Amino acid sequence: MALRNAVMAALLEGEASGYDLAKGFEASVANFWMATPQQLYRELERMESDGLVSARVVQQERRPNKRLFSLTEAGLDVLRDYVAETPAKPMAIRDELMVKVQCIDIGDTEAVRAGIVQRMERSTTKLARYERLRERLLDGRDEDEYLAKTDRIGPYLTLLGGIGLEQGNLRWGETVLRKLDQRAAARSPENDS
Repeated sequence: MALRNAVMAALLEGEASGYDLAKGFEASVANFWMATPQQLYRELERMESDGLVSARVVQQERRPNKRLFSLTEAGLDVLRDYVAETPAKPMAIRDELMVKVQCIDIGDTEAVRAGIVQRMERSTTKLARYERLRERLLDGRDEDEYLAKTDRIGPYLTLLGGIGLEQGNLRWGETVLRKLDQRAAARSPENDS
């Protein structure tokens, strides 16, 4: 998937500046797509050149003027075509911590444990942020009522994917730490007698 598709998906929420998109990426699509602000600004420039977004300048006092981007009809058409395509390949995972876990038998077990704990802490923080976003979307409604009445269900469904991913990270981390503790206990000198 190209960054431009994720940017166009974010712009479905409405007009936004590059800064707003960068913040919005962190709050809304970070559960499935990561990008730096510099990457976003470069992509917005390319998309504007390609006619997929248009920009208007908003004059500001005491701050530099800002450009607000919105999808053009051509951008919506490209996004519709993208949505209609079958995904070309399955999700690719490149996870440095998993490589370290794979090699745990020859290395510093405590360093790997610390990495797992750190991941679990980040997952807990993300999960709390996602749950706050979920509550804000639901706005006092139950899920069925929200899904029946909202104009766009995509953001909620991707949020559920992010929640599931972080819950899975926590379950995995707990399991790995428990297995490492069990292995250490089974190999302790006390058990050799």
